[in-house]
Amino acid sequence: MFKLDQLRDDISTLPTTAQQLVVDFVAFLKQRYPLSQNSIPQSLNLENEPFVGMWSDRPEMKDSTIWVGQVRQQHWRS
Repeated sequence: MFKLDQLRDDISTLPTTAQQLVVDFVAFLKQRYPLSQNSIPQSLNLENEPFVGMWSDRPEMKDSTIWVGQVRQQHWRS
């Protein structure tokens, strides 16, 4: 687990523009992962994510292991 004091120290050593990026990223994460009333993060339910199943109707995805092997072979042949 991270140490909050170390994180603060690390952020404080960054340039101002990088610190602003950290602030913006934290704001994004807070919006993406809202806290429940008990301040416990809500679990991520992947079943409700739009990307899940987006290739389910593609015939080459019937066996993704074979597909990945073919793609790797095509792109990384020696």
